[in-house]
Amino acid sequence: MMRLHFIAIGGIAMHSLALVMHELGHQVTGSDDAIFDPSKAKLEKAGLLPESMGWYPEKLYNEIDVVILGMHAKSDNPELITAQSLGLKIQSYPEFLATMCQEKSTVVIAGSHGKTTITAMILHVLNYHEVAADFMVGAPVPAVSETLSLSDDNDFILLEGDEYLSSAIDPQPKFLWYQPEIALISGIAWDHVNVFPTFEDYVAQFEKFIFSMVEGGVLIYNEEDLNLKTLVENCTHPVKKIPYSTPEHKIENGITYLYTSEGSLPLAVFGSHNLMNLAGAQWIAQLMGVDASDFYEAIPSFTGASKRLECLSRGQTSILFKDFAHAPSKVKATAQALKSQFTSHRIHVCLELHTYSSLDPSFIEQYKDTLEVADEALVFYDPEALKIKNRAPIDADTIKKAFNHSSMKVISKTSILTEELLAQNFSNRVIVMMSSGNFGGIDWEELKQRINEF
Repeated sequence: MMRLHFIAIGGIAMHSLALVMHELGHQVTGSDDAIFDPSKAKLEKAGLLPESMGWYPEKLYNEIDVVILGMHAKSDNPELITAQSLGLKIQSYPEFLATMCQEKSTVVIAGSHGKTTITAMILHVLNYHEVAADFMVGAPVPAVSETLSLSDDNDFILLEGDEYLSSAIDPQPKFLWYQPEIALISGIAWDHVNVFPTFEDYVAQFEKFIFSMVEGGVLIYNEEDLNLKTLVENCTHPVKKIPYSTPEHKIENGITYLYTSEGSLPLAVFGSHNLMNLAGAQWIAQLMGVDASDFYEAIPSFTGASKRLECLSRGQTSILFKDFAHAPSKVKATAQALKSQFTSHRIHVCLELHTYSSLDPSFIEQYKDTLEVADEALVFYDPEALKIKNRAPIDADTIKKAFNHSSMKVISKTSILTEELLAQNFSNRVIVMMSSGNFGGIDWEELKQRINEF
């Protein structure tokens, strides 16, 4: 049994790890300055919810085996400072997770986009065929009830590999801790500008990731991403390199069909980026013991990961989607997917600028022409998010110029955003709400009800 203390226990990843370690019989405590559902309810049910919110250095003592530091905690966190003064072992979430899977065959899904969906596809296929594996995925998926599973029994662990920093005192990317035998990189599109100020800095992290792989391992990569293709082909690390690309398919009556050796398979997901994700997932599933025939049997029932082109509501002629897309490449891929799939509908895109990168005046130019296929475009940003991230407000003209969309509207108040959306005629229209945030707390039920009227 280990004594574990979690600083910032309420995070999506952190609370999942705390619950798993508690279930495995370890002694778990934790703190946070704010915890929301569903994390709050789950921690409370397990008896792990802190009695009061805030940081309490007195919770730290010499007998604690590991202090696990979440991304939400800053370097001046009072509990962190106490743990350092006591000389306790302090690990980030990915470092601790890596120690827990040292005896397993590690599979990591990395890339600027698509990694959650690819991981979810693989989990869906494994679950369909009752193939057991440990895993960590970045969003809830229909195939499993949790985002993290650890056991003593399973040989494989499948991990979503994030290139962002590990913690406030551990500046290396999270995925460098995992040292996989099998890995996939879905693509490279500059992101996290607050940490990687140039594209070259960002690409360098993926080169480090390849070199972190076990020698003789297998790297699956998207050969249609030229930056990634160049990086992989020039990399001298001794791993087997297997490229993948968009599989053959057709779209009929709003349904995408995948061409296979066993005939045309109708899919629940759509878009060239999802077809690309599927091709990568098929390779990884095969390396984990599921052959192509079994993969194709399972994949038609895959409906997607939470918030990844998730259909929230359908009226007679209208459809509402919610998507996690926020980086320029993701925004463009989602808009194009909708345009290709719903050729008889008008496409309405509502995008929230929420991340450090998207709110950076020097980075926003990367969004040029990403919404060119949208019939209507609306960009929202919450001034409170700017304050939290210490960003100065971006004026509407700068945003419009950056996106280069003739009819774009820019809104910075949730009440005005709500009025604008509810006043729309959604007849024969597809609307997608893209963000890694929550549009300032918009009422989703009200919007869904409006969609259902058309």
